[in-house]
Amino acid sequence: MRRTARHSALAAAGLLALASLTACGTTAASSTADTGGGGAAGKGEQVKIMVGGLDKVIYLPAMLTERLGYFKEQGLDVQLLSQPAGVQAESRLVSGQIQGVVGFYDHTLDLQVKGRAVESVVQFSQAPGEVEVVSKKEAGTVTSPKDFKGKRLGVTALGSSTDFLTKYLAVKNGVKVGEFTPVAVGAGTAFISALRKGTIDAGMTTDPTATTITNKDEGEVLIDMRTSEGTEEALGGAYPSSSLYMQTRWVNSHQEIVQKLANAFVKTLKWMAAHGPLEMADMMPAGYSQGHEISYAAAIESALPMFTSDGVMPAGGPETVERVLRAFNPAIENAHVDLGKTYTTKFVKNATG
Repeated sequence: MRRTARHSALAAAGLLALASLTACGTTAASSTADTGGGGAAGKGEQVKIMVGGLDKVIYLPAMLTERLGYFKEQGLDVQLLSQPAGVQAESRLVSGQIQGVVGFYDHTLDLQVKGRAVESVVQFSQAPGEVEVVSKKEAGTVTSPKDFKGKRLGVTALGSSTDFLTKYLAVKNGVKVGEFTPVAVGAGTAFISALRKGTIDAGMTTDPTATTITNKDEGEVLIDMRTSEGTEEALGGAYPSSSLYMQTRWVNSHQEIVQKLANAFVKTLKWMAAHGPLEMADMMPAGYSQGHEISYAAAIESALPMFTSDGVMPAGGPETVERVLRAFNPAIENAHVDLGKTYTTKFVKNATG
């Protein structure tokens, strides 16, 4: 376990800090502008990777790999770009504007039934890292997904993984998709503002947004999927989420580059397994903590259980994702999905990280 008595104290300390963490990467931006410990990427092989929110803790390995200098160490010139939702990043991927996406694995299944061959090559996590929070005003009436009927539920974007998971939780608990209203509110300050103003009654978000909401007593946690235990309870099994996924044809034609990316990311995952949240917070760009490093570290600590230490797809994970998507997605419900083509462990098992 990564948790120690010292690190567990971070959560309590975070409550005192009342951090006002904001979304720092809601528009496309290169990570090489502020590389800190890693230095600017060299003139190596160029790869563009879009992240569904660079500042989100669920995608921590992306920027951390840059900051640690592991891309450069592999001779790669990686440009990290940011979009607020994975669904926007996937459209850039299939059009060939970028080579990879750091986003949720479930998009590989969704894209396959749409005729696109995309696969996860590094699996960062075994749990979604998502939290369903309910506003203080609605906390007495929304006590479980059974109460979603008639409510306005915040998601990052329509068609995003938060949208997928929200629909599943509703359907699983007897609420039809048409009986509630999904509202695209993004993440960070936009999500918090929507919750505060009553634009949404509840919603699904990640850290640091979730920790900020609870620290500032603006909402309560309804469902916590940052841990394997919470994910098992909510979804019935491991749910691989954040990953590096790429078009299969690009992977097949650029195996040396993909292996270098796997080497860099696996080395980061191993580094994360050996270091604490304060050290991770210290490695990230200053804007991510907004001057409240303790609260930011507490948010990282809350999410650490979701990450793998080797980049390997968790056993049974793809099957859980397929079951979840089939529960509400008409495009997948009756379609054949070849799970073996949605991910590969070849590169992470050969990683030298």
